[in-house]
Amino acid sequence: MKFLLTSAGIKNASIQTALVDLLGKPIAESSALCIPTAIYPFSVGPSMAYRFISGLGPSPLTELGWKSLGVLELTALPSIKRENWVTPVEEADALLVFGGDVLYLCRWMRESGLADLLPSLRKTVYVG
Repeated sequence: MKFLLTSAGIKNASIQTALVDLLGKPIAESSALCIPTAIYPFSVGPSMAYRFISGLGPSPLTELGWKSLGVLELTALPSIKRENWVTPVEEADALLVFGGDVLYLCRWMRESGLADLLPSLRKTVYVG
């Protein structure tokens, strides 16, 4: 796994260039999954999750012109058959992680099973 850790999304050209370098191809040819889980513990959680996914949030990530964009909600994964979500994660070029409660995110990464899958995602870019 490759990491691009920012505190405010892709806000300038140098960060966007770093993302493209890590992807190894243009954003327009790349697929991404949004992970809004870490925003839910905050009072603005649901509305901010919507704004993030729809590209209206303060941290530009989803509105960069991705070839495809999906949502991976970690709190839902334990109730879904593993084979229904693992393939889309493995096929994604980037995981766009949003929010600020890292302990909550860590809990759900483990509980959902995503934490076990992350080491095998050698080409995937974790952006958050």
